[in-house]
Amino acid sequence: MMLTTFVLRRYNNELQTSEVFSTAGRTVKSGLVSSAVVSSWTWAATLLQSSAVAYNYGVSGPFWYASGATVQVILFATLAIELKRKAPNAHTFLEVIRARYGPVTHGVYITFGLMTNVLVTAMLLTGGSAVVTSLTGVPTAAACFLLPIGVVLYTMFGGIKATFLTDYVHTVMILIIIFIFAFTAYATSEVLGSPGAVYDALVEAAERHPVVGNAGGSYLTMQSKEGAIFFGE
Repeated sequence: MMLTTFVLRRYNNELQTSEVFSTAGRTVKSGLVSSAVVSSWTWAATLLQSSAVAYNYGVSGPFWYASGATVQVILFATLAIELKRKAPNAHTFLEVIRARYGPVTHGVYITFGLMTNVLVTAMLLTGGSAVVTSLTGVPTAAACFLLPIGVVLYTMFGGIKATFLTDYVHTVMILIIIFIFAFTAYATSEVLGSPGAVYDALVEAAERHPVVGNAGGSYLTMQSKEGAIFFGE
């Protein structure tokens, strides 16, 4: 990302002003925004929770999990469009909150935003450090301190645009991993290797360990009481 920032400055004549640093020149297109949403939302909680509900409720679990997340994305996208129309020069939502509701509400939202950032950062660092530890043997505490260094460096040089470009790279990697997993499970695996084998394995699993609340105890039904309750939560 630092090299990309240098190339854009050198050959595309991009000036890194404070405005460009914090808003990417207000020229981010829908493709980069979409990749940023995918990258930002694919964190430890997403991977663990979606897998857990699939294990507990069958196919209805990840479907309802994704449906609940989609609602939030749609609502946020609508809100972002309206904010862009009514406050086109704002840099953060906190500026809009202060202008609309005053300093007290502004302070409340600053507190909420800070707490959210601290919690999410801690979760991402610990989750990422656990992965690095599993892959390389680096102590988890050391990984927690080393991982942010790269992020701080490329953000310091490239601003928010560098984070969008990084999200794009992350999304490409996520899609590649998904394709590898999918083709392994449904095409090349010696254990499964075909959609039919996967289906038969799930039917056998339901016979051995039927899912409580699912129609026929099946993993392959959308008639799941617990799955619907999870969606409602």
